[in-house]
Amino acid sequence: MAHDNVHLIRGLYEAFGKGDVASVLGKMDKDIEWREAENFIYADCNPYVGPQAVLDGVITRLASEWDGFTMTPEEWLDAGNHVVVLGTYTGTHKATGRVVRAQFAHVWAVKGSRVLRFQQFTDTKQFAEVVA
Repeated sequence: MAHDNVHLIRGLYEAFGKGDVASVLGKMDKDIEWREAENFIYADCNPYVGPQAVLDGVITRLASEWDGFTMTPEEWLDAGNHVVVLGTYTGTHKATGRVVRAQFAHVWAVKGSRVLRFQQFTDTKQFAEVVA
């Protein structure tokens, strides 16, 4: 079952990379609790509860404020009902023209075929400097 959780989360990154936001949202529990890293530029409404809140508060903002924003997963850690993904964010902030390249750790809580919780960890200072 745990291997299935890694497969599920890999599919979310693949869908996001293709711009298939509907598939990403479709795997979220109706009461998903999504937390951006403390002091992150999109942590202003933590926790985001429900797929619509994640879409409005995170995904739409990423799409409208960044050019070429990508999440590149590099390592997958199978922790049973949790999957930890280590990787790198890259993108150019539209308003400043500055580029970000920051490591991330994402912790996903999964039950069945649904994502229950998400927690992001990243270099919040780097993002703050890029958007300023």
